[in-house]
Amino acid sequence: MIDKKYIKAIADRLQVKEWQVENCAALFEEGATIPFISRYRKERTGGLDDVAVAEIRHWTDVYSEMEKRKETVLETISQAGALTDGLRTRIENTTDARELEDLYLPFRPKRRTRATAAKEAGLEPLADKMYSVSIADPIPEARKYVGDKVASVEDALAGARDIIAERLSETASVRETVRQIFRTRRIVTKATKKADCPEAQKYKVYFNYTESLERIAPHRLLAMLRAEDEGFITLKIDADAEKCGKKIYYDFCQERRYPAPALAEQMHLAFDDAYKRLIEPSISNEVLKAAKEKADIESIRIFGENLRQLLLAPPVGQKRVLAIDPGFRTGCKVVCLDGQGNLLHNEAIFPHPPANEKIKSIQAVSAMIQKYGIEVIAIGNGTASRETEEFIRRVPLPKGVRVFTVSEDGASIYSASEVAREEFPEYDVTVRGAVSIGRRLMDPLAELVKIDPKSLGVGQYQHDVDQALLKEKLDNTVESCVNSVGVNLNTASSYLLSYVSGIGPALAENIVEYRSENGAYKSRKELLKVKRLGGKAFEQCAGFLRIHGAENPLDNSAVHPEAYHIVDRMARDLGVSASELVGNADLCSRIEPEKYVEGEFGLPTINDILNELRKPGRDPRESAETFEFAHDIKTIEDVKTGMELPGIVTNITAFGAFVDIGIKQNGLIHGTQMGVKGMADPSRILKLHQQVIVRVLSVDFDRLRISLRLVK
Repeated sequence: MIDKKYIKAIADRLQVKEWQVENCAALFEEGATIPFISRYRKERTGGLDDVAVAEIRHWTDVYSEMEKRKETVLETISQAGALTDGLRTRIENTTDARELEDLYLPFRPKRRTRATAAKEAGLEPLADKMYSVSIADPIPEARKYVGDKVASVEDALAGARDIIAERLSETASVRETVRQIFRTRRIVTKATKKADCPEAQKYKVYFNYTESLERIAPHRLLAMLRAEDEGFITLKIDADAEKCGKKIYYDFCQERRYPAPALAEQMHLAFDDAYKRLIEPSISNEVLKAAKEKADIESIRIFGENLRQLLLAPPVGQKRVLAIDPGFRTGCKVVCLDGQGNLLHNEAIFPHPPANEKIKSIQAVSAMIQKYGIEVIAIGNGTASRETEEFIRRVPLPKGVRVFTVSEDGASIYSASEVAREEFPEYDVTVRGAVSIGRRLMDPLAELVKIDPKSLGVGQYQHDVDQALLKEKLDNTVESCVNSVGVNLNTASSYLLSYVSGIGPALAENIVEYRSENGAYKSRKELLKVKRLGGKAFEQCAGFLRIHGAENPLDNSAVHPEAYHIVDRMARDLGVSASELVGNADLCSRIEPEKYVEGEFGLPTINDILNELRKPGRDPRESAETFEFAHDIKTIEDVKTGMELPGIVTNITAFGAFVDIGIKQNGLIHGTQMGVKGMADPSRILKLHQQVIVRVLSVDFDRLRISLRLVK
């Protein structure tokens, strides 16, 4: 079990109660997953949501790794014969990774340094006397060390200064003093000779730039770091070397006493060398790294929220779909899908230049709509999308057939993936891509889980941030979305099932294999017959799996099997069957929740059960709505200042939101143009794929940029 000091540290960091952290940590050790804990163990967590539980999981893992690191640190110091009781206590009690490394730094194995050479020459006793201010004039003392290994008094003093400089650079209090100064300073950039090349112009604003490190926006810091990495700028923190040196020297003298002039001269030289050669480069890198970590966290948060909105986008449901992957020269790839997303038919049509087979294409589409009973049409939003949409509106569509534009982001990644090859081994990438577009409309979540989230076009600087942290966040987000919606056990792919609480890829394959061999699942209990799916896995996954038409209607709800007996009691008390109670809001309203509290089933769980009984298996997502762009806007040349246009939000960043207004170039609503005073947090005002009305503020034809203001 995680140590109490770490529990307190996590509780303080996340602003939750220690008992909540402790209970979550215990549940993790029991093998419980984040979705299961947040949904079915609310009494033990105090109702923490999945985001909070995921944060606790993250920090319990961080501190578990820290505990392992401490073992290594203590063993190394002990082997060096330098482990005192006081040092051991400080190491064991710290919850700060930076403090731990500061304490370890003097004892960490290192490459040969100038201080190492000075110690080998026997100069450490001289350095000790100077450092402890136990001599007034170091020159007479230094003469004692002149010999075979030390050529002169100056060499002796220089060696002693090297030892002192390294000692200072490895002193935890000195490093923290400099850190505090650096954190309050400004970051400064300067353009390099390479900045003249065209590729560098996107970073032009940062060529000679300065901003407070404390206030810099995450996206600006990440942009500067990328520009530096590509060699277009140099970057540093403008800490005042003289101020830092004086502060270190003052603190040193306060702990001891001010040295006499002769010694003071040598100590100033040592301090100056320590700062410029050792401390400043180390702390500068460290503080920039900490700032980047902070920027990473914010960027990953925005990415995660965008991904959540994308995955929970409204589905049209089990409709028969005609999906089109538009194109000019190569034609439009058309597929017809049944209500379960199975491919029924595919062909190519050529309604656009250079072929211009409009009449033939209209006849082909009309025939497909009639033959396959098409209910909705999905058009990819890539090349020739607007032209294809206009073409489709010329086709005489049956009443009720709706037309949607669907994002193609990541479709090409899917179509060339192993997943797609397994699903459609006999078809090429063009057919697979069109199928993916159609399935995205039917159920975005089920289709998009097959694609690496980083390929979905909703992140920023995603290749620059901490990749391990990014993967953790995105995996948690996908898992959260899948489990919040629930999964149809009899239709879900193994890729979708693998994100269900407690399952994973191997069990998902076994679940699908059992379904293929034995037919549709008739009850949740049948899962226990699946190879290697034991009681613990069943506990974790059962509540998130749905069986439409099951004999027990609770098997098609979010009520967990462990609570079925409570529903049976409720039904008996009302004099009805459980089947009659499920979906009957009137009967549910007569139930007094407090009467059914027992053991681990507290009031939060009972209320969740009642809410689910009122609307069993309800999809939390909204219904998909159609959308039309302005018909007279085809290219950026058609966009004029002052126009008010309909659009769809395609990406949300820290500084604004990008909007598709129906042309190749997306426009940007900056955070200051969102209808509120000052700089807004775009993620609090807009949602991904939200339909908006925007006003054009300016159009930069040279840079192909459109500035927008949110109207509604």
